[in-house]
Amino acid sequence: MPSSINHWSLPFPQADQRRHEVALTQAMQRVCASGSYILGAEVDAFETEFATYLGLSQVVGVASGTDAIELILRALGIGAGSKVAVPSFAPSAVAAGVARSGAAPECVDIEPGTFTLCPEALDALLTSPRGRGVKAAVVVHLYGHPADWESLQRVADAHGIELLEDCAQAHGAMWHGRPVGTLGRVAAFSFYPTKNLAALGDAGAVATNDPELAERVRMIRQYGWKERYVSEEAGVNSRLDELQAAVLRVKLGALDESILQRRRLAAEYDARLVGSRVVTAPMVRGGCEHAYHQYVVRSERRDALMLHLQRAGIPVAALYPVPLHRQRAFGEGNELLLESDRAAAAVVSLPMHPYLSEGAVGAVLKAIERFEHEGS
Repeated sequence: MPSSINHWSLPFPQADQRRHEVALTQAMQRVCASGSYILGAEVDAFETEFATYLGLSQVVGVASGTDAIELILRALGIGAGSKVAVPSFAPSAVAAGVARSGAAPECVDIEPGTFTLCPEALDALLTSPRGRGVKAAVVVHLYGHPADWESLQRVADAHGIELLEDCAQAHGAMWHGRPVGTLGRVAAFSFYPTKNLAALGDAGAVATNDPELAERVRMIRQYGWKERYVSEEAGVNSRLDELQAAVLRVKLGALDESILQRRRLAAEYDARLVGSRVVTAPMVRGGCEHAYHQYVVRSERRDALMLHLQRAGIPVAALYPVPLHRQRAFGEGNELLLESDRAAAAVVSLPMHPYLSEGAVGAVLKAIERFEHEGS
């Protein structure tokens, strides 16, 4: 039987639930006893507490991060007949949220070092015939690394489009001292169970300093109601439930500590991977603080490396194996997006979460070293 790093560490998110077990049980019992299960006191409290954490005035709880993207675009009046630029190397949930708004996703290439939306590629799209009708761009802070916001904002301003933040993987990341989610007009968050701030099911939020935009999202998330049972427009059912809000309130207090631990583990990986001939460690842009939702390396021998690590009992993944422009739902596969294609062929997510032991990290690094020596 292969050895496993789980000999030293519980897998995430189970370890997270165990840490907070007493508080989570109390929170869920509180909700069950309240008799209020949808958009009640727990949701109100979480929205206020998460807004305070971010330093914003408005947070609107919704059912998922994908819903958050859709609701933002609908609240901005961006839908059928419009296009929205998205990084091609990103979760398909990003493009799905755009498509559900009625707008068409338009794939754009990424920066090779950070895997985030490339400002030059966005500018090239917007100055080309393909850029006609693009009303917004979704800026994904992929793996927890902030995108080049200043450069992207210059491009957006020059072309008169909206920039939306997708912070689904970036809770706690910082861009020049500012939390991601506060860099532009509005941001989408996911609290899927594997995220840095994790619910026990699907959950999401929209964050903004624009009270009118927040009110529009609140209305759309619940059937378009301004008053109960009376729809001003055709909204949806995308409500954060009380149980998930109560869970998120418990975990929010530990978020900064858990991200610091992710950074410590990343530093250990970084130090041992210097000079490796088979993997390239992730870079961090100057002025940015990575949240390390994922610790992602590149390898020209990706498939062989992944097989070697899996045989050693080490859980690894290729996030994401097919760029959006090559997925039937979102592209024709004929765009020339070289960096997205290269990233998809080379990335490996190594084990990363705040409950990972130093022994487990050491086991991963030793396995990579064995692969390097066996191949030399």
